[in-house]
Amino acid sequence: MPTWTHTPVLLHEAVNALVTDASGCYVDATFGRGGHARLILERLATDGRVLAFDKDPQARAAATRIRDARFSIRQQSFTGLAQLPAGSVAGILMDLGVSSPQIDDPERGFSFLADGPLDMRMDPTRGISAAQWLATATQAEMAGVIHEYGEERFARAIAKAIVSRREAGRPVASTRDLAGLVAGVVKTREPGKNPATRTFQAIRIFINAELEELGAALEASLEVLQPGGRLVVISFHSLEDRIVKRFILRHSRAQVDRRAPFAEPAPLPLRALGRVRAGPDELARNPRARSAIMRVAERTAQPLAPEQRAC
Repeated sequence: MPTWTHTPVLLHEAVNALVTDASGCYVDATFGRGGHARLILERLATDGRVLAFDKDPQARAAATRIRDARFSIRQQSFTGLAQLPAGSVAGILMDLGVSSPQIDDPERGFSFLADGPLDMRMDPTRGISAAQWLATATQAEMAGVIHEYGEERFARAIAKAIVSRREAGRPVASTRDLAGLVAGVVKTREPGKNPATRTFQAIRIFINAELEELGAALEASLEVLQPGGRLVVISFHSLEDRIVKRFILRHSRAQVDRRAPFAEPAPLPLRALGRVRAGPDELARNPRARSAIMRVAERTAQPLAPEQRAC
């Protein structure tokens, strides 16, 4: 079986922003192939810890190659952050989107670059595949998903074409099938982009409930981060970044209560520390970094639970 590699984006920038306490417990919320987790471990003392989350079974298999007692992984979504004790984590890293091995393996169905089954599930053992959803969804449901999650202006025409194929007894079942169908509908193309890019993104996000899980994981981070703990999030498209940006702004920007304009402002749970994009050297080495945006925030003081322990 081929071995697909993954080059972590903003690797040193992310870990530099994340690790502030060499003895702390850090969460790599999207393990992938472990590039970030390995560098975090290098920065920690003997009593530091790294807990990883990833619902992809292949990522869990890759994690077995890390022979370090300070490391552990849970095969589940990063919404599992909510299960950790309050105030127990020194930093959380979320590297969103799809990893290179997932994209490069045709059997996973994430990419239109090679033909394969139209699956798109992060965890292929759970839920329904993209092909199964396309075989049962209504035209309106498909158009809504493609428009909302892909920001595709030809969403209705694409959904209509999928339904027409299905009604003709030739349901869309492979990545090449879907990419070809979309290319026949989308008449204007963005420079340098395959016309199927937005449709594939939309269906993948929907099948994996990516935006809903991101929102839940961000809210959980407020509870589990200790004072001074860092939240570092790397996103790769505007829908993800918008959620992260608004979350940080909502919890770091003072709100004036119009009913009591002279009252002491409520304490804010986060302090925004900035935004980072890949530099020219990284872009030359790894073109997939071109859309990456990293946002960093720090947990301010909070009431701590009586019993707290490292994760």
